[in-house]
Amino acid sequence: MHDFDDIRSRDGGTPPREVLTPSSLNRLVRDLLEDALPLIWIEGELSNVARPASGHLYFTLKDSSAQVRCAMFRPKSGWLKFRPADGMHVLVRAKVGLYEPRGEFQLIAEHMEPAGEGALQREFEQLKARLDAEGLFDPARKRALPRYARRIGVITSATGAAIRDVLSVMARRWPLAQVDVLPVPVQGREAPPAIVQMLRKASASGRYDALLLTRGGGSLEDLWAFNDEQVARAIHASAVPVVSAVGHEIDFSIADFVADLRAPTPSAAAELLVPDAHALRRHLLQLQQRLVTLEQRRQQSRSQRLDHLLARLQAQRPQARLARDHERLAHLHRRLLGVQRESAQYRRMRMERLQARLLAQHPRQRLELARRRLQELSQRMRQSMERRLERDRLTLQQTGRALHAISPLATLDRGYAILFDADGKVLRSAQQATEGTPLRARLADGELPLTVASAPPKKSRAT
Repeated sequence: MHDFDDIRSRDGGTPPREVLTPSSLNRLVRDLLEDALPLIWIEGELSNVARPASGHLYFTLKDSSAQVRCAMFRPKSGWLKFRPADGMHVLVRAKVGLYEPRGEFQLIAEHMEPAGEGALQREFEQLKARLDAEGLFDPARKRALPRYARRIGVITSATGAAIRDVLSVMARRWPLAQVDVLPVPVQGREAPPAIVQMLRKASASGRYDALLLTRGGGSLEDLWAFNDEQVARAIHASAVPVVSAVGHEIDFSIADFVADLRAPTPSAAAELLVPDAHALRRHLLQLQQRLVTLEQRRQQSRSQRLDHLLARLQAQRPQARLARDHERLAHLHRRLLGVQRESAQYRRMRMERLQARLLAQHPRQRLELARRRLQELSQRMRQSMERRLERDRLTLQQTGRALHAISPLATLDRGYAILFDADGKVLRSAQQATEGTPLRARLADGELPLTVASAPPKKSRAT
């Protein structure tokens, strides 16, 4: 590269700012592609499908005028719900990238689905969400099926396998039901209008107790007539209950959600619409047996009641009544004697209690009690006075000791003296005495007359 720059410089040309290598150019192109198209959906036809031992999936996606190489790496290639093959029309979600070893751009697939089914599935989900928001799927509006339907209208293809299964099951289970086949196309563009018209006609006729909308299994495209919005609204507006049995057990259609009852298969729908005659016969036999048993029990109960009434009638004869009255009289006589004995015993005990109370109220008894009470009170008063005197004596001693502790005389006993002037006032300061002033000194054992020999010097005040 340096030699090339030198040649360009010698030739008079302007050297480039940067010279790229194939690797750096590929990285630049890859970054530009990934930034411009981070994630896209692309639809086309599969070709050159290859799945090597590594588990990755390599294929080409093409249309009538172009093609692009694609790769789907593990584990996403193992999550596919179908087996990709050449010629299939698919919808792919992918990122745009660059395969640097060859300098070719390619798609790195993250998800793949059959194109037709994917679009139909999205349309199905959108319609389902909208009708659900309007309340067409509300369980509260669904009606119960009649227990014993007399007339049933089956809206389906007259030549399909579904009608044969339905008629076979109904004939076996409940031959009494009248089944009318209401033929309509169940696939293609003409199917939805025909189904709507037949639903309205059957509902308005007032002839049927229930309607069955059914067909056999198929792909999502085959069953698409039963995902039509007008068909759903016709089912919702039906005046009689509608049972939907579209496809196999794993298939679900909009008609299934709107109908009053969804059956997994046409045969299952027939079993839900009519009862089982054999089971009903067994049930009737059981009811008959229960009725016979109840009647036997009723007869037995009536027989027992008659026996009881006969016994009561025999008990009402005059001899029996006289015997019962005699027995009752003897019982009452025994009770009377017992009551008399109890009354006499009660009066005797009451008299003894009154006599004891009367003796307790005699004057001698009351005087004796009063004398004992007086002695007891006198003893208690004397003891109380002694305790009170003792408490007062102890209190007086404690008070005397306390007064002596704070008395000036106790202070004098320790060698101190109190000075009085001629007027008998206590001398509290040396400045109160002048020379020649007579004083009296009070000691613990007496007084001494004193005279001040010289006046004490006066204290000077600080300025």
